[in-house]
Amino acid sequence: MATANTEEEKSKSEQQKNHGGGGGFTRWAVLAVIFRLILIYFPGNLNLSSRPEVSTPLTSIRRLAEGYWLKQSSMSPYAGSMYHGSPLLLSVLGPLTVKRTILTYSVANAELKGSLVTFYAVGCSLVFVLADLISGILIRATGWKLQMTYRKSLKSLNLLNKSTDSGGLSSGDIAALVYLWNPFTIVACVGLSTSPVENLFTILTLYGAATGIAPLAAFGWVMATHLSLYPAILIIPVILLLGYGPDAPPSKLFRSKENGKVGDDTSSQDIIFSWGRVLHLLVWTSMWSVYVLVLCSISVKQHSSLQEMFQRTYGFILTVEDLSPNIGVLWYFFAEVFDFFRDFFLIVFHSNILFMILPLAIRLKHRPCFLAFVYIAISSMLKSYPSVGDPALYLGLLGLFLDELADMQFSFFLFCGYVGVSLLSPVMHNLWIWRGTGNANFYYATAMAYACFQIVLVVESVSSMLNHDRKLMKLSASKLQK
Repeated sequence: MATANTEEEKSKSEQQKNHGGGGGFTRWAVLAVIFRLILIYFPGNLNLSSRPEVSTPLTSIRRLAEGYWLKQSSMSPYAGSMYHGSPLLLSVLGPLTVKRTILTYSVANAELKGSLVTFYAVGCSLVFVLADLISGILIRATGWKLQMTYRKSLKSLNLLNKSTDSGGLSSGDIAALVYLWNPFTIVACVGLSTSPVENLFTILTLYGAATGIAPLAAFGWVMATHLSLYPAILIIPVILLLGYGPDAPPSKLFRSKENGKVGDDTSSQDIIFSWGRVLHLLVWTSMWSVYVLVLCSISVKQHSSLQEMFQRTYGFILTVEDLSPNIGVLWYFFAEVFDFFRDFFLIVFHSNILFMILPLAIRLKHRPCFLAFVYIAISSMLKSYPSVGDPALYLGLLGLFLDELADMQFSFFLFCGYVGVSLLSPVMHNLWIWRGTGNANFYYATAMAYACFQIVLVVESVSSMLNHDRKLMKLSASKLQK
């Protein structure tokens, strides 16, 4: 009884330490919201909604407003080539994009005057601010769950050091603050991009899987896939999260402990895969998918069809029809390639993402949340229409693994690279489009540099995580020998 009480007291003290920085996190989160509201009311809204780094054919609020206008005019929202998003997003955000006229009465002139007021700059931005705030809270909760589970695993292996229990903000708090204060996140929110909503459902998926709530994970995954298609590959990390649990040291460590200490079977439970949760996830995924399809059919049945919706959304993503400039690498390539080879290179680029799924899943199956981060970063590199909302998501998730990636190389180099690309991209675009002193190669060079920095980030983070696992293996082996 005494040992049980002491263990409960230790767990409570650990929870108090993890939430000890709650006041600091709340303060900085509120400041992040206030900072966004100040930028929203800035004159001209900084004209961020017209930037190719912020708005893409899939995330532009102007295209969404055009689609809603077509729908209100008894036409298909996919008529023409403007809107390529979800009809559900159109139904939710569309009414906020309507420009309304307020009539004011002038006593002096005794006449009515109409003043056109644009509401979508404020209404939609408030929705995006709320989405960012909820995303930060979910990242913090996910980080707390990962940290508690990981410390429990290290404690069972007798590898938990006192240095890991140091005070200050936890990795979940830091990751949430990195997401909320990331300039990419702020620009995507203030620039009226729909990427904050897409990121919210992706984070909701990881939160539901990390906490073992299969219906919530299924809902987030279905909605994230419905909005942007690429989160479909996250089904593997979600299954691993629900099956094996949150990130833990390699299973070899638990097996070596069992072999070193005969009769100790407490760690064997950590290796068992929970098929019940996975089946629960698949059932809820099927239910949510049918529900979303029914809502989409109801939304488009008057002037369109589900077949047209699939062609103008997922087909538009896979065929890369719009070659307007963005921070990706596909637009320039397909603008220069011959049409005869277009289908071949479409298969090559899209299959690159698929080829990396299985090897990474096999190697990082004991760290499913980190695997999800790697998948998101890879899809951000190779997706058809990337925006600044993509690095905002995976850089925020990167903060969840600060302890494991403490020895990652080239951190300062990557930081300077991201800052340099962020500053050079609008400059090169201005030289090309407005001043006429440059050409498309100027802007595409920044996109290539950005892709290279992302590759370095993924490679170094994965190698650092594997090196961290090797260190744990060596520490465990040395302690077993003693």
